[in-house]
This record gives sequence, C-alpha cells and structure tokens, in this order.
Amino acid sequence: MAIRVARVDDIPAMHRVRLNVHENVLRDQSRVTPDDYRAMLETRGRGWVDERDGKICAFVVTDDATRNIWALFVLREYERQGIGRRLHDAAVAWLREQSLDPIWLTTESHTRAERFYRAAGWREAGRTDRGEIRFELTAGIAD
Repeated sequence: MAIRVARVDDIPAMHRVRLNVHENVLRDQSRVTPDDYRAMLETRGRGWVDERDGKICAFVVTDDATRNIWALFVLREYERQGIGRRLHDAAVAWLREQSLDPIWLTTESHTRAERFYRAAGWREAGRTDRGEIRFELTAGIAD
C-alpha cells in the first residue's frame, strides 16, 4: 500500500482509472480533461494516488477553492480493500487543514459510492440538476 501525493505526470494514469469504473461513469469524456486535473493539482487543490506494483489503482482529488472532493475512484480489481477509505481520509484531513468550512461532493444515487459516503458520515444536502446526490461533511463528523 503506497498512498502518495499525486503529481502532474500521474494524470494519464488517473484518467485511465476514471474511465474504467463501473459506477459514476463519465458518459461525456470531454467533461473532464487533463487540464482539469492539472488545475486541481497545481493551483486549486491536491490529489493522492494509491500505487501498487508501479500501477496507479486509485486516486482522489480535492478542490480547496470550492471545498469539494472533485474525484475519488478505485479500479474494480482493487475495490473492497480499504483503499478508497484511506484516500478519502487523506483528502478530508487535508481539506480540514485548510479550513473547517463544510466539504461537499456529488455522486449518483443507488450506488456503492452513495453507501460509502453515508457510512463515512456525509449528510445528504440536496440533488443536482442531473439528479446526483449532493453530500456535505461538516467539521467534527467522520474525523
């Protein structure tokens, strides 16, 4: 298990992970570009990757400008090993170091991701125009 801070040269591998998940599928691949990752890693936030045998198998990216977990994805063959939770915890801890303001994210309903965030203490705060659940996490919850 090797979680480390993501680098710009990790972006192609991170994007491969993003495109190879079976829930919260990126239907319009033009919606997320390498430049989006770069902005998050270089100016807006921070990311972490989990690397096994030289291969990135999971990642999380935060956006401190909007107090958002922008992405958290794990390759199928690495699911249910606690990797997502370790990445989640690193992201939440870093965002909390920046500010105790609430953190938010969105995810599709009726998914394992929804159950994961509920179990981690996130509270539903509404729905997006696309029907995704907007979750919020306030200081003192899930720390």
